[in-house]
Amino acid sequence: MSNNTITDTNFEFPNQKSLYKGKVREVYNINNEVLVMVATDRLSAFDVVMPKGIPFKGQILNQIATKMMAATEDLVPNWLLATPDPNVAVGHLCEPYKVEMVIRGYMSGHAAREYKLGKRILCGVSMPEGMKENDAFPEPIITPATKAEMGDHDEDISREDILAKGIVSESDYVILEDYTRKLFQRGSEIATSRGLILVDTKYEFGKTKSGKIVLIDEIHTPDSSRYFYAKGYQERQDKGEAQKQLSKEFVRQWLISNGFQGLEGQSVPEMSHDYITSVSERYIELYENITGETFVKADVSSIQDRIEDNVLKYLSD
Repeated sequence: MSNNTITDTNFEFPNQKSLYKGKVREVYNINNEVLVMVATDRLSAFDVVMPKGIPFKGQILNQIATKMMAATEDLVPNWLLATPDPNVAVGHLCEPYKVEMVIRGYMSGHAAREYKLGKRILCGVSMPEGMKENDAFPEPIITPATKAEMGDHDEDISREDILAKGIVSESDYVILEDYTRKLFQRGSEIATSRGLILVDTKYEFGKTKSGKIVLIDEIHTPDSSRYFYAKGYQERQDKGEAQKQLSKEFVRQWLISNGFQGLEGQSVPEMSHDYITSVSERYIELYENITGETFVKADVSSIQDRIEDNVLKYLSD
């Protein structure tokens, strides 16, 4: 399958200053002015990159993020300039903040795991007693995380610690919180219109050379967000059943059931051709549900050449 997925790039673009490889995206700095961000088909779970790529995953993430930035740019400025290729976003070079702004409307995932351990405070924010997994919080809570270097786990951090450690200035942090709440509100409205519930998500922000705070990276994708199907949500809650969800959680659950949670000494279970195909199909389902549009597969006969040609053409225009 390696011929129709992209799991690694090493392009040499004109005026290229550096290349940064994240868990899923590879970021090329062009002349300290713009960034060319390639969304690969790598799959990361529990902060571990899986050995095989997922067909069309990069295209799906890139195109959802592009659509969601367009749908929120009236509320929050973003870094995006162009998308010259299905897997590529080009935007302003920014100095990223070293925190991820995680916002949760429901007690799911990490929050639920902490709650089950008896914790009632997450990132300095209190969670009410008597909640069940996947219940809605009285109002969305912001639970920031410090951004990990590749391979390390992101760590929970409170607003107080962020300010005390000088990770973000208070005046900037107030803006990040405001932007996070506005984006989550809009994302929730978009999800509702598609018969979905935006459960939780994370946003990343950066500062442009001119000092403007902008949204960067991805937004409202299944890698950065958790969605439930709205239909039957309350019924499932009342019966204590698991929610039907659209997110990467199905991969995490498969890994857990196969004895892997990214802990020391554990090895990633073998992903069969059929399983990888099923993951790709789930991502396409995610795309179509989140955007309300049919997914059009890009030509992947020579994906590296396609990306390189499209980026070179954009940079030379």
